[in-house]
Amino acid sequence: MNRVPMTVEGAEALQTELNELKKVKRPQVVAAIAEAREHGDLKENAEYHAAREQQGFIEGRIQEIEAKLSNSQIVDVTKINNNGKVIFGSTVILINMDDNNADEVQYKIVGDDEADIKKNKLSINSPIARGLIGKEEGDIANIQTPKGSVEYEIAEVLYI
Repeated sequence: MNRVPMTVEGAEALQTELNELKKVKRPQVVAAIAEAREHGDLKENAEYHAAREQQGFIEGRIQEIEAKLSNSQIVDVTKINNNGKVIFGSTVILINMDDNNADEVQYKIVGDDEADIKKNKLSINSPIARGLIGKEEGDIANIQTPKGSVEYEIAEVLYI
């Protein structure tokens, strides 16, 4: 079975969500189902059906998280010697060479489930990340985007 790379932060976030679901949400929905059952006829009991639906969602999410964690390979880049090469989990500071202002942008390369462009976290499978992996500080990366080709200079690679 293929292992899916995941950062330490991503694994911790999933573990936190899993604990919340198992220790807080699951008991709450079980209590809600028990309370709704006391109201009588289950066929026309909207509270009961809503609680059962919520229970199904929670149980499905628990299974999904457990599967992701069991199939993950957790990569801690802080324990890897920084040789200036872009790897999974590294943080990359880029300079857009096509921009007259030469603006810098910082991205962290993470797993698919952790990706969040608003937090500057790029999926390892994104076009930008694929174009950066294996490159080193000072290299120029030509990235194919929907708007065309963009040139980035890799200003710095951090293993944080």
